[in-house]
Amino acid sequence: MATERELSDFLKSVEKRAFKRSVYHVRNEESALDIVQESMLKLAEHYGDKPAAELPMLFQRILSNCTLDWFRRQKTKNALFSNLGDFESDTDDGDFDLLETLQTQGESQQTESAESAVNRIQVMQAIESEIETLPARQREAFLMRYWEELDVMETAAAMGCSEGSVKTHCSRAVQALSKALRGRGIRL
Repeated sequence: MATERELSDFLKSVEKRAFKRSVYHVRNEESALDIVQESMLKLAEHYGDKPAAELPMLFQRILSNCTLDWFRRQKTKNALFSNLGDFESDTDDGDFDLLETLQTQGESQQTESAESAVNRIQVMQAIESEIETLPARQREAFLMRYWEELDVMETAAAMGCSEGSVKTHCSRAVQALSKALRGRGIRL
């Protein structure tokens, strides 16, 4: 059984990645924050008594389900109350710090030229924009496998599909991203 401290530490450790993943899915920071908060509350309310080792998988599954629920609510809402404003795309207000996603081990000890820093930021922005264009299931599988670093079995359990489906979604996502980035002149 997870202690209150273990649960709190776990939630602190996943909040930024969960938020980033939700932003990729719903493309709206406020909605993504709501989804993450709802997921955290559900984990604490319903599964806080589970062993600490089970929390990551439970949270991933809850986060996926809350995201799907959000899409279902949006579909229902849009069917009932559609207006032209619903079709406008939201743009980032600059509140999300892209540099947080670029931190690597030892980076604080190295100095980086302004040119390479700008280049790195531009490449990350290109990658992020291409990830946003992936179909929802491919994006979800890709982010869980490569962002959350879950293995195939864990990703399949969190997504509620077979391991083969996860592999297919990831393969298609990697191919699409590779093609799109090569089209932009980016070689990784």
